[in-house]
Amino acid sequence: MDRVLFSLGDIAVTVEIAAYAAAALFAVLLVALLVVVVRQSQARAEEAQQRADEAAAARLKAQETERYIADMLRVQSEMTGRMQTMSEIFGSRTSDLARLVNERLDSQGQRIGAAMQEGNAKTNESLSKLQERLAVIDRAQSNITQLSQDVVSLQSILANKQTRGAFGQGRMETILGDGLAQNSYAFQATLSNGKRPDALVFMPNNAPSLVIDAKFPLESWQRLGEAQSPDELRMAATGFRTDMGVHIKAISENYLIAGETADTAFLFVPSESIFADVHEKFEDVVQRALKARVVIVSPSILMLSVQVVQALLRDVRMREEAHKIQKEVRELLLDVGRLDERVRKLQTHFTQAASDIGDIVTSSGKVARRGERIEAMEFDDVRPEQRLAGE
Repeated sequence: MDRVLFSLGDIAVTVEIAAYAAAALFAVLLVALLVVVVRQSQARAEEAQQRADEAAAARLKAQETERYIADMLRVQSEMTGRMQTMSEIFGSRTSDLARLVNERLDSQGQRIGAAMQEGNAKTNESLSKLQERLAVIDRAQSNITQLSQDVVSLQSILANKQTRGAFGQGRMETILGDGLAQNSYAFQATLSNGKRPDALVFMPNNAPSLVIDAKFPLESWQRLGEAQSPDELRMAATGFRTDMGVHIKAISENYLIAGETADTAFLFVPSESIFADVHEKFEDVVQRALKARVVIVSPSILMLSVQVVQALLRDVRMREEAHKIQKEVRELLLDVGRLDERVRKLQTHFTQAASDIGDIVTSSGKVARRGERIEAMEFDDVRPEQRLAGE
């Protein structure tokens, strides 16, 4: 055992020293091996612990996910119930509102239809009366044409004074009777001053009546036609001017009453030819009459004046009917205003319902997106409570 195996410098290595060294080396190697084994065991234990921790975390997350899914299903079920309830309520209110609107529209349509039918009936009646008046005017115009062509017969009629007066009065009465309603004029009516003009035409809207005088001085006019010399013609013209002046003054003083008769009176000439000759040869007489507020009229001008009065009377009747129509239109506008107000209220309800439905659609969209993320298992480290708060 003390045998020297080799020497290391001054140290002699014996078998015992070599055995001790080998044992020490073995022990060191064994310790190193044990250290390696222990470290590997610790690493495996740590890995196993990590895996166990991860498995526990996965189980915990799975439990939390199940709870989150259950909560989401419960919320979705509640939202579905609320949406069904709101849909039923909205459908019921919509049907009630539609029924109410249809009833109102039917009522308004019936009232408008009745008013239109009444207006059409009145319009047709007015048109029929207008056609009757036009037919009367046509007949009167044909009569005027016939009378204007029969000048020779007129001269023979004018030979007698009473016949001449009756002829002028008769033509005037015929024109007024053909052109106006019976209650629109009066013959030989007595005025407040006791005078009796040949005719009074009642004006609309309680305006003063129009006076018509048919006593044209035909004798003086006839002397103009019978004059044989310039002196006789001049004397006849002077006499005609004098007679016309006296007659015009009498009409102005007797028949023009303020507030009772119109400011202007008519002097009727029963012949178109005489009327034309007066305006052509005696312009001074015409001007004197105008200054005295007396208008010389022929049968055609009197007819035209009657047509104007007829138009005024028709206009008054139309205005009276228009007032009735305006009253109905005002009532209709009030009904339309109430309908507009109720439609606006209905529109407000529809707008609120549309807003609520929009919120519901937004919520259902969020629910759908969460469901899609859950289905795709798109999870992160954020807790469900934090996710709901973030949404």
